[in-house]
Amino acid sequence: MSQVLSDAALDQLFRTARTHNQLGGEVSDETLHRLYDLAKWGPTSANMSPLRLVFVKSAQAKAKLGPALDEGNHAKTMAAPVTVIVAYDLAFYEKLPYLFPHTDAKSWFDSKPEPALETIALRNGSLQGAYVLLAARALGLDTGPMSGFDNALVDATFFAGTRIKSNFLINLGHGDAAQLFPRSPRLSFDEAAQIL
Repeated sequence: MSQVLSDAALDQLFRTARTHNQLGGEVSDETLHRLYDLAKWGPTSANMSPLRLVFVKSAQAKAKLGPALDEGNHAKTMAAPVTVIVAYDLAFYEKLPYLFPHTDAKSWFDSKPEPALETIALRNGSLQGAYVLLAARALGLDTGPMSGFDNALVDATFFAGTRIKSNFLINLGHGDAAQLFPRSPRLSFDEAAQIL
């Protein structure tokens, strides 16, 4: 981990990467496997890995997702090659004997109340969702992350009978930079950070 990434790589991941509202092209199943196989390596608390993904790609799956989308997100999501439902599993601790085998980490969580599990799973699942965005960009995909949907309807449609809950959506594909708005500003270091 001693080498700094090239400026081109840093641009692709952060500085010139943008959120796209209009995505087209093709995204292969192989690319989706590669995306997950990169994102899964990002750290989580006790390696709990609560992230669960649904890659909505087929016309039938898009038709199931459509009714849950807010009006402003419907057309662009239906047109995107893939929409990822980024979700988290409240029963993440069931996998801990495999994921964190050197101690009994399952016992840390299996008797916690639901609100505590929700906080832990949402925090770590959101972290993993950010890894999904970066993995997609690293593989040359443009992304369109968004909220603006009915979480309860998505959960009932895609996760019925489980303890999995949706967090946010990401449209994946290839964007047209000419369709982008000018880049919005970001806070400076002094506005957002301090060194003590």
